[in-house]
Amino acid sequence: MVSMVLSSLAAHSSSLYHYHLFPDASPKQTYTGFSFQSSRPISKRALRSVCFLKAGDEKSKPDIIQDKEIGLDWPILKRWDVPWEWQTVSLTSLACGLSFILTGLTEAVAIPYLGIRLEDLNLDEKAEILFLDQGITTAVVLGVLYTIANKFQPLPEDVYHYDLREPFSLQKGWLLWAGIGLGAAVMAVALTGAALSFGGESPQRETDALVRLLPLIGSSSISTACLVGITGVFAPLLEENVFRGFFMVSLTKWVPTPVAVFISAAVFALAHLTPGEFPQLFVLGTALGFSYAQTRNLLTPITIHAFWNSGVILLLTFLQLQGYDIKELLQAT
Repeated sequence: MVSMVLSSLAAHSSSLYHYHLFPDASPKQTYTGFSFQSSRPISKRALRSVCFLKAGDEKSKPDIIQDKEIGLDWPILKRWDVPWEWQTVSLTSLACGLSFILTGLTEAVAIPYLGIRLEDLNLDEKAEILFLDQGITTAVVLGVLYTIANKFQPLPEDVYHYDLREPFSLQKGWLLWAGIGLGAAVMAVALTGAALSFGGESPQRETDALVRLLPLIGSSSISTACLVGITGVFAPLLEENVFRGFFMVSLTKWVPTPVAVFISAAVFALAHLTPGEFPQLFVLGTALGFSYAQTRNLLTPITIHAFWNSGVILLLTFLQLQGYDIKELLQAT
């Protein structure tokens, strides 16, 4: 199980080493009358409970419609009310991708131009540069995303929605469903790895990038804090806004929400450029998508993603402090 989680983080870490990290409205429903037929005679007692409504009493119709929908209100199946068209989706996706790449290239050129020699930096300074790099990339991409979204103000309530209230609400509690989603993701990824191994198709372990980051893990409180900030704050904030908050939501304009979840999960997995880890990343992306669809609150997938990523860093730090050779452990797994 640890090996699967470690390999998932490795996908994130590969680009970090090169100083950038890759990252309802429900359909309108109309009320139709239902006729009920029965061969059994209706008793007078039953008639007393029947409420007769005049056809012209428009004031009471919304109440009936609302009552009919109670029990059929499944947020996880509802589509978003997307205010933009496919042209905006395409151009925004392109703009986010270009801003990510150009930011990385700019930083790669700026570092030697500023006279910074990476080989001369100590571990804490390297960790700080990684932290600054990911912070700048996150700010630039989210700036592009929200600048375009602002052109469609006022946005629907559940688009780019953050809400700290009622974290344990059974229907839309962001913290409750983050816990459920994280548990489901861990079990699903474990089962996926076991199924692949059982079928003789054990996925390739992308641990090289994580091994290169090992000197930073647990070397000091500064380096550990920087890595946790990168993997547990910036990466989840960036990726969940792009893949769930924008891309998945946009897809629901044309396809049902579950289909949008699967498509966005596939794109999320492919974007990490680690084919050997596609099944695990796809399963993780699916759990993130359905958790978000349930709560309509971006805090839910961001929390799951944060615990998934930073949990690995903290686990490796703990093992190293306990005297384990985590490099040997990673290579063995």
